[in-house]
Amino acid sequence: MTVTIEDIHTARQALEGQVVRTPMLYSPKLSDITGAEIWVKYENMQVTNSFKDRGAYIRLSKLDAEQKQKGVIAMSAGNHAQAVAYHAKRLGIPATIVMPQFTPFTKVERTKAHGAEVVLSGETLDDARATVEEIITARGLTLVHPYDDDDVIAGQGTIALEMLEEVPDLDVLVIPIGGGGILAGNAISSRSLNPEIELIGVEAELYPSMYNLVRGKEMKCGGITLADGIAVKSAGLKTSAIIEKMANDIRLVSEAQIERAVNAYFGHQKTSAEGAGASPLAAVMADPEHFAGRKVGLILCGGNIDPRIMASVIYRELERELRIVNIRVTIDDRPGVLAAISTIIGETGANILEVAHSRMFLEVSAKGAELDFMIETRGPDHVDEVVEALEAADFNVRVLDSPGGKATPNTKRPPS
Repeated sequence: MTVTIEDIHTARQALEGQVVRTPMLYSPKLSDITGAEIWVKYENMQVTNSFKDRGAYIRLSKLDAEQKQKGVIAMSAGNHAQAVAYHAKRLGIPATIVMPQFTPFTKVERTKAHGAEVVLSGETLDDARATVEEIITARGLTLVHPYDDDDVIAGQGTIALEMLEEVPDLDVLVIPIGGGGILAGNAISSRSLNPEIELIGVEAELYPSMYNLVRGKEMKCGGITLADGIAVKSAGLKTSAIIEKMANDIRLVSEAQIERAVNAYFGHQKTSAEGAGASPLAAVMADPEHFAGRKVGLILCGGNIDPRIMASVIYRELERELRIVNIRVTIDDRPGVLAAISTIIGETGANILEVAHSRMFLEVSAKGAELDFMIETRGPDHVDEVVEALEAADFNVRVLDSPGGKATPNTKRPPS
């Protein structure tokens, strides 16, 4: 391996006063949910709200005078872009960031706000790579790679040093994998302090790049994922060599599991976790038996989630918990029926959020109509109470699955 524990200790000294020493806190609520003893490292509290501050600073601090004068370039759709831009500005180094054309506007503006020149090119990071190479050739800029770089790996590896200083008897570290920098660096540092610690990497199910490389698989990489921070199609060569040697396992988590973990951080810890940051918790929640009774360290690597996406995640979790439910009522199309149904729903203590009225469904009598109610409830038992009250008044009621609108009479179904 080209990165040693001595490199990580040197990086640790260089980072003093340059990045935040983030809190490492025990979570009673997440421990109750998972059956494990959960400790969270809050890297979402860095200045740019992600762990990328560490590796970016170390790489930039190692540049010689000529490299600093000419400037640096990076390709990123988010956290690495902001970290390079932020620390380059602090160090007086010109920075150019190449981002895919459809990068969310807020991420582009945040990167520009740190003083970087932003170039939008291509639909994906792989497309942007060609533009990066062209600019390097034309302008002589130095590449700050997001993960496959010795200095970046060493900077990221300082996280586990801090974690194990505060909780030296951790049994397991669960770490997200994009290109592999954060897992590779922290594998080296944690193994040096505790050779027996279990190291588990986590990837989004849609982007199993490191899983494929290490395990010799050929699973497809691609698709829309909440964990865009780890949506990497090509795992790092340096990082994969370290991970293959030192990690115990790589877990894949689904989009629904990631959503629930994002919501768990928000609901129970009152903190913001982007999909990548929540993926370690998602892996623990997906397999509680493996972690039960053990002392588990999670790296919440970033909190840069779009507020609109966060709202959608919260809303979808309320649907899974049947605290927001859609019901369809078939009625005779005559005056006063809507008021009667609304009164019954209100008397049960449910709150009507939306009503849609349709007379054109062919399965409904020409003299009838269907009313779709979106209601807020206290959960499955309360939904049953609403349905029973409406049926007692001779209304035909169906509960609609969310999302998708498929009708089902079973309100006590398990969350999808």
